[in-house]
Amino acid sequence: MKKTILLLEDDENLNRGIAMRLEKEGYQVLSAFGMSQAEELMKQHEVHLIITDITLQDGNGKEFCRRVREHSSVYLIFLTALDEEIDVVSGYDLGADDYITKPFSLMVLVSKVHALMKRVDVAEAVYLISGDIRVSLREMKVWKGQEPLFLSKKEMQLLIFFLENPRQIFSKEQIADAVWDMDGQFMDDNTVPVNISRLRKKLDNDEIQNVRGIGYIWTKEVSKE
Repeated sequence: MKKTILLLEDDENLNRGIAMRLEKEGYQVLSAFGMSQAEELMKQHEVHLIITDITLQDGNGKEFCRRVREHSSVYLIFLTALDEEIDVVSGYDLGADDYITKPFSLMVLVSKVHALMKRVDVAEAVYLISGDIRVSLREMKVWKGQEPLFLSKKEMQLLIFFLENPRQIFSKEQIADAVWDMDGQFMDDNTVPVNISRLRKKLDNDEIQNVRGIGYIWTKEVSKE
């Protein structure tokens, strides 16, 4: 089955050119020229990757990313002329998986798309299951029983980290390094506890336990399908 890319770019010529190249690479491309159209396409299709500009005629790509991250961990690339360091950093902070500045090489874009799609392929049809919690690594979705749970990207990454490492105690620094990809000492000291607290509240269970003075542990067994 073809992987689906949502392309949000309001420059029609650029949108068409990128779409044609990605379709030649074997992907299905859903072209959107505004935020409202992109959001509607997200509802109608299973999307594996989003490529979005930041400066849009009917809104802002960062706001679109923020909305997406409220309910999905789909891979996302910013493709924009905004090349200041603060723009790049804020893009990653919002949950982007990559950030490409214009002008850009189509070969570079295609290479980055291939790299992210390989992650989708690796996770295809793989589930992590613990008690009544079930996570699809392909779709990056989670259910509690039959009900879907909507997690932020970091909450999803935290959950997957614990499910891939059950019954092991991890310090805040180890969790920060694994999930935020940085040494915990450069983060606010409350970042990990706050995010774990939010995750526990959404899961509505006691599987994540605080081992006083040491760290955190996922207490139940985990199986894979």
